[in-house]
Amino acid sequence: MSHGKTSYVCLACRVSYKQPYEGRYERQRICPRCTEPLIHAGSAFAAPRRRNVNAWRTLGVLLNAGVGFHKSCCGGPGFRPRTVREVRERLTVGRRTGTPDARALTWQNMP
Repeated sequence: MSHGKTSYVCLACRVSYKQPYEGRYERQRICPRCTEPLIHAGSAFAAPRRRNVNAWRTLGVLLNAGVGFHKSCCGGPGFRPRTVREVRERLTVGRRTGTPDARALTWQNMP
């Protein structure tokens, strides 16, 4: 039986790799270009174009806040901001209301 693959991202190189997911206790993955650790992005991740610096900046904020792109039951990973402006707005409202960054970033409609 074949195991599913998931995406791992290097923010410094702006690349992603699909690799088999080994489960809860998996080893640390290393970027073959710069030898920095890769970040587990999830199986529903679609990488932006390499030259789209703003999209990669937005992605970096999401991944560093702990927001992944994992498939849920029926709807995919849910809402994720696509621009730096959307990230800034959600983080500002989240800090005013005392909401953790990961939850504020995944709001579809801000309060």
